[in-house]
Amino acid sequence: MGLTGLEIFKHLPKTNCKKCGFPTCLAFAMALANGKASLDACPDVSEAAKEALSSASAPPIRLVKVGTGDSVVEMGDETEIFRHDKRFNHPTAVAIAVNDSDDVAAKVAAVNALSFERVGQQYKVNMIAVVNASGDAGKFKAAVETVAAQTDKNLVLVCEDVAAMDGALPAAAVRKPLLYAANKDNYEKMTELAKGSGCALAVKADNLGELAELVDKIVALGHRDLVLDPGSRETSKVIADMTQIRRLAVRKKFRSFGYPTIAFTTKEDEQAEMLQAASYIAKFSSVLIIKTAKKELLLPLLAWRSNLFTDPQKPVAVEPGLHAIGDAGPDSPVYCTTNFSLTYFLVEGEVDATRIPSYIISVDTGGISVLTAYADNKFTAEKIAKAIKDLGMGDKVKHRKIVIPGAVAVLKGKLEDESGWEVIVGPRESSGIQKFAKAQFA
Repeated sequence: MGLTGLEIFKHLPKTNCKKCGFPTCLAFAMALANGKASLDACPDVSEAAKEALSSASAPPIRLVKVGTGDSVVEMGDETEIFRHDKRFNHPTAVAIAVNDSDDVAAKVAAVNALSFERVGQQYKVNMIAVVNASGDAGKFKAAVETVAAQTDKNLVLVCEDVAAMDGALPAAAVRKPLLYAANKDNYEKMTELAKGSGCALAVKADNLGELAELVDKIVALGHRDLVLDPGSRETSKVIADMTQIRRLAVRKKFRSFGYPTIAFTTKEDEQAEMLQAASYIAKFSSVLIIKTAKKELLLPLLAWRSNLFTDPQKPVAVEPGLHAIGDAGPDSPVYCTTNFSLTYFLVEGEVDATRIPSYIISVDTGGISVLTAYADNKFTAEKIAKAIKDLGMGDKVKHRKIVIPGAVAVLKGKLEDESGWEVIVGPRESSGIQKFAKAQFA
């Protein structure tokens, strides 16, 4: 269990130097106990105190890495139960299951093709889970070899037979896959495999009590890069177990549950499976193994994941500046909007659909929408006029006309005074841009 603030305070220098960013050592101790600060922030803490406070200064959920290089998947290191309290740090790693009894090469090719771009963000599946569905060690080994040779995605090897895992692991060991799973019957040998290969190990039990006991046994064997599976498969039970694990780890500092988690979808109907998957991403799966690889089903799931793991205190924004749509030139219309990602890409899509080469100026509003930015004095005539000047628009187009959103038509007069340009009030909604452009510029 974690230490209380008062217990931590006893080990601190008690100088109230404020170098840590807190007004007193007691305030710093309370923040440390709640996972809101790092012990490294105190420049005067002794080595003895660091050792004594290591459990309190560690994050409530251990950071575990799967894979190597730039594509490594990081999971854990979470400090919150509710996203709005701060933020969630590491998006759920989505893995597509490839059974060794499938047409492995074809399934891998389909997974490799899964990549989507939406509002300027790239969505992709992180991992492939090779499943020993056949129960045959030879087929499992061949499947792992095929997958390892045909994809650069990170791997999960799903097999509770230690001999089969031992035979297949050499083909993928250099990729540092996640090994699934250690159970009450095989945990000693499976832990030995994981330690020897430097791989993270999933731990599976029949219930939370048995899971805690099994984790403690594996930790005692010297392996701490673990991922937890309470063994439940019915949707409501999985959500309940995942929630309990998160609460006990974050709120109670229960170290046996201070690890990332893994979940498997079980629904046969593909749409029902996606609903199940979305629930597991929300509650609180670090790795999610799903069966379907259909693009039309995965896009909304990955979009949901992106939304959930976006920092709620930091809007999604595009780079402010000038964006050319089509073969924009000196006679092209000039539109103006904010750099809020959703707003900008809605406008860009509608402008592109007009088939009229155009420019769009995205004004830096801190990544907030038109009316919100206007209300917050971040989308003003002065800022728009400055953007026109700084971007050298007078040298890029012959005319001196700019289209502003209809929702801020009130800016027209002042913007004309500030910029010397003619201001055209566009539609209030981006959906009206095509009709507006055909009437105004066609």
